[in-house]
Amino acid sequence: MSEFMQLTVSGVFTGMLYALLALGFVVVVKGSGVINFSQGEVVVLGAFVVSWLLTDVGMPFWLGVPTTVAVMMLVGAAIERFALRPLQNESMLALVMATIALGSIIRGLVPMIWGDGLRSIPSVIDQRRYEWFGISIPTITFWSAIMVLVLLGAFGFFFSRSRLGLAMQAVSDDRVAAQSLGINIRLVNAVSWAMAGGIAALAGYVWGSLLGVDSRLVVLGALIFPVVILGGLESIVGAVIGGIAVGLVESLSAGYLNDDLGAGFSTVAPLIMLLLVLFVRPYGLFGRPEIERV
Repeated sequence: MSEFMQLTVSGVFTGMLYALLALGFVVVVKGSGVINFSQGEVVVLGAFVVSWLLTDVGMPFWLGVPTTVAVMMLVGAAIERFALRPLQNESMLALVMATIALGSIIRGLVPMIWGDGLRSIPSVIDQRRYEWFGISIPTITFWSAIMVLVLLGAFGFFFSRSRLGLAMQAVSDDRVAAQSLGINIRLVNAVSWAMAGGIAALAGYVWGSLLGVDSRLVVLGALIFPVVILGGLESIVGAVIGGIAVGLVESLSAGYLNDDLGAGFSTVAPLIMLLLVLFVRPYGLFGRPEIERV
């Protein structure tokens, strides 16, 4: 029983960190309607920037992390302005291919600038573990999950209560109708990509602190898609539920099934779960079906 509880709690906390990866993806979809296949590479770029500022430049944590967030927000806005805005009247396929190309460019630039060696991120959180009722959680995982909850709550409020958040959702739903209502579509798109860049900076700091920083961190990008597809492409609540579900399945599979089915089964198990869910709900747990009238 104690092993099951340990695996369950570890899976929930890891799932919260997966939700942080997915949040930047969801923000772009909600704000601009674009499916961003480069979000994983942007997270890697954020991890290298924060590592460089904290380690090489020597910035303190309280300055280095906000500076990274600001830099990555500018990067996100620049991506929208120079890579995607010229394609705004093109098909969704063209936009998706542009994000794939952008991810490949970032993946190639990162080792050219910082090299292939493993870098570290100095942490202000000590490396001990919290112990409750025989369940052990690393302190950095615990506080990172708390930060994710705060961020998710803030973005949920932003999209449901603020005028800009509602405008972003309107643009995502129907660009022509939103423009006819006087919504500045270019501003909304730029803000959504800037927000995704800032989230990528935080995700890069968290995951870089846990795993170290090198170009192999790009595998995190593959973890985004099961989470967002399972939860629903435009749902912040879905990102949380999807992240926790993926974390739980991965953790329990690693604990109970890897020995019998192979060491890599825990990475396949979330995809099997995703496939089963999509058989029942093709738009994800919290996704909205699109109805077209002809």
